[in-house]
Amino acid sequence: MDGTQIVGLRTYIVEDNATIRENLIGTLEELTPVVAVGVAETESEGKNWLIHNSAEWDLAIVDLFLRQGSGLGIIEACRNRDPSQKVVVLSNYATSDMRRRCEQLGADAVFDKSNEIEALVEYCVTQFPDVRPGKLTQ
Repeated sequence: MDGTQIVGLRTYIVEDNATIRENLIGTLEELTPVVAVGVAETESEGKNWLIHNSAEWDLAIVDLFLRQGSGLGIIEACRNRDPSQKVVVLSNYATSDMRRRCEQLGADAVFDKSNEIEALVEYCVTQFPDVRPGKLTQ
């Protein structure tokens, strides 16, 4: 490797269920170029990190129902992000109305937790084709 190649898709995950969050990170780091750079369980924590660390992430994966607040507020807070940065929703409540609302607020994609994990994996691979899959090694 020449040192200029990106070796991970810096991903911030907003999900309040620890089991789902850990399983998601494990799956994505194994099958896609995702490298988790941080997590949040609340709207305010997620918005604060994403806004104040805008140069530190490439992808944000956001659940809609959180311990405090909503993923909708996070999506809206990221509206002025760099065009290369993507915000996707991963929720059990991915109805057609909710998908439309998320896209209106600036989400790049919406995936249903129960049956669209493979689609999320494919999204991560195809949206960032220049990023190498696999975990970072020290």
